[in-house]
Amino acid sequence: MFWAMLAIAAGFLGLAVLGVMAVKVFVEAQRLARQVTETTRQINRAAEDLEKAAATVARAGGGAL
Repeated sequence: MFWAMLAIAAGFLGLAVLGVMAVKVFVEAQRLARQVTETTRQINRAAEDLEKAAATVARAGGGAL
């Protein structure tokens, strides 16, 4: 009877550990998604700035080429 109780307790403990790890993975995945979103915004902002700067240089250069 002792071994059966020990097996049940070990199984429950294993499930609890897996549950905790699943929650940690979920939280880290959300954090990564927020970082990816912020980085995408920064890249888009930089691309817009580069486009504006290129247009300004093109206007300033006139027909230099």
